[in-house]
Amino acid sequence: MDFNYSASQQKWIDRLSRFFDASVTPAKGHFDDRQDADAPWPWASPPILAELQDKAKAEGLWNLFLPPAALAHAANNFAFDTPRLTNLEYAPLAELMGRYEFSSRIFNCSPPDTGNMELLLRYGSPEQQERWLTPLMNGAIRSAFLMTEPGVASSDATNIETSIERDGDYYVINGRKWWSTGVGDANCEVLIVMGKTDPDAPTHRQQSQILVPIDTPGVKIERMLDVFGFEDQPAGHGEVILRNVRVPAENLILGEGRGFEIAQGRLGPGRIHHCMRTIGAAEQALELMSRRLSSRKAFGKMLAERSIWQERLAWARTEIDMARLITLRTAQLLDENDAKDVRADISKIKLAAPRAALNVIDNAIQAFGGAGVCNDHGLARLYAKTRTMRLVDGPDEVHARVIARAELKAYRQAN
Repeated sequence: MDFNYSASQQKWIDRLSRFFDASVTPAKGHFDDRQDADAPWPWASPPILAELQDKAKAEGLWNLFLPPAALAHAANNFAFDTPRLTNLEYAPLAELMGRYEFSSRIFNCSPPDTGNMELLLRYGSPEQQERWLTPLMNGAIRSAFLMTEPGVASSDATNIETSIERDGDYYVINGRKWWSTGVGDANCEVLIVMGKTDPDAPTHRQQSQILVPIDTPGVKIERMLDVFGFEDQPAGHGEVILRNVRVPAENLILGEGRGFEIAQGRLGPGRIHHCMRTIGAAEQALELMSRRLSSRKAFGKMLAERSIWQERLAWARTEIDMARLITLRTAQLLDENDAKDVRADISKIKLAAPRAALNVIDNAIQAFGGAGVCNDHGLARLYAKTRTMRLVDGPDEVHARVIARAELKAYRQAN
């Protein structure tokens, strides 16, 4: 068993690292703490983003996230700009992007667009791919995924109450969604909405997913939500009201009753991406903590010489490395198997990576003292962002349930 990165992985790591050093890191200040009162609503991306995206495209660092298994579903007449990396090849690149929250946008590798693009590749009709997937993969537009609702426990997607009712050649949608990431972006043009087409069908055949242009009458962004006081500009997380929203029947994805199936297929690779970006955030926090401890003296000794801080550094490195290894293993399993066959492994990384990163970031905040809880060094925002990872794509409790059920099933089969 070889734990080293392959030659292919190392090649892509080196290419992306050089691009970061030359173009991304120098541009970091353009993205930090943007609170421009003159920016249009919805929030606009800084102009330098388009410039960086053009550079990334020119260097072949575009749509890095799409694995060959997803591309196999593209309509025959589509040729997309992507290097066809496997989940395992892409994973360390996602980690690099996780060091800077904004950077995945530069490479067209940011959620929720990544999940929505893979969804449309796997399940969209040729017409849906032409209308929405092509501009998404070109970076011309952005998208949002609307599933979570404020009125129900959305960790169980069978609870959702938004209705999608057939009316002749149209579907009419009514409901309220929130934590709809991306709806605040000025370039967001399409929503993928999950709702119920048949509440009397078997539990997992009640739901469907449908494409809704954001400018459709009846779509209203009620408010933008903050995360521990931070607004995730420019994409944001919105609460959205859908009131008698009428869209053509051909906007339904895959067919009635297929929504739960689509949702499960969408989440596998995205969880790998989330976890690797989270590990990247932890590495950034560890670097900041090491720098701080090596530059501050208290009670006659450098903080880095104190045994308590040496122990915290040791645990930080150990937890990061453990989280990375289990995530890379899961990426390989996902390349070799169907997502449903590695559900427990995917759940393990969703438990492990955010908790490891939170421990590291929390200790980094402690090392910075008062400077850690304001956002001068980005740690407060990093903590807020990482804490949400214990909720995104299913809360810890759901993932623990999946793992426990798999473990008990294996025990019963062995006994």
